[in-house]
Amino acid sequence: MNMINFENVQKSYGKNLVIKNGQAKIQSMEQCALVGSSGSGKSTLLYMIGGLEKPDEGKILVNQLEITKMSEDQLAKLRNELIGFVFQFHFLLPTLTCLKNIILPLKIANRNVQEHEQIIQNYAKFLSVEHCLESYPFQLSGGEQQRVNLIRAIVMRPKLLLCDEPTGNLDSANSKKVIELLRGLAQDFKSTLLVVTHDEKIANSFPRKLTIEDGHLIG
Repeated sequence: MNMINFENVQKSYGKNLVIKNGQAKIQSMEQCALVGSSGSGKSTLLYMIGGLEKPDEGKILVNQLEITKMSEDQLAKLRNELIGFVFQFHFLLPTLTCLKNIILPLKIANRNVQEHEQIIQNYAKFLSVEHCLESYPFQLSGGEQQRVNLIRAIVMRPKLLLCDEPTGNLDSANSKKVIELLRGLAQDFKSTLLVVTHDEKIANSFPRKLTIEDGHLIG
C-alpha cells in the first residue's frame, strides 16, 4: 500500500513555478531521503504532504486519503493522529517547559500522559537532553531545541514521519544519533519516513533517495 501518492502536482509562488507536474509514490514503511539545491522546493513538498500547504493543481493522497479535498479541521485531525513533523525550525511554545511541549500532542489526542513518561525519558537520555526537560526553550541551545522537537514529533508513534533538515543545527555526532533514532523508530513503529536533507552522506544512507531538480521530482 502507498502511504504517499503525488499525482500531477504543481505549486508556484508568484511567477516562480516550484513543483512541475510532480509524480511520486512512497510505500507504507518506506524510508526515503529528499534532496535538491537550496530553494528547489524540498520543504514545500514536505509541507504539502503534511497538509500545511495546498498545491495549485493535482492531488495528494496520504494513507489513501485525498488530503487536497480536506477541510482545515480534517487536516488538523489527520496531522494529530497520523503525522509526526520535525521542522527545520523547532516551533516549541516559549511559555511551556520542554516536557510540557512534548506532552502537548498527547493531551490534544486525549492520550494517557503517564503511560508515556518513561518513553519520553528514554528518548531524552538517548539524545542527551534529559537535563533540558524542565527548562524553557529559550534556555536551550539550537541543537537542544531541535532534539526536544524530535521527541515531541515521535512521542505519538506516528505512521508518517516528515522531517525537514532534522540535523541542520547539530554536530556530526548528534546528527548520527538523530538519523539512527529516526530510522530505528520508523522501523519499530512500522512508519513511513521522509527526510529532507542537504547532507549527501545522510541521503545516501537511505534505501531510496528522491531528488527535486528544475521543479521535477526524480526517483
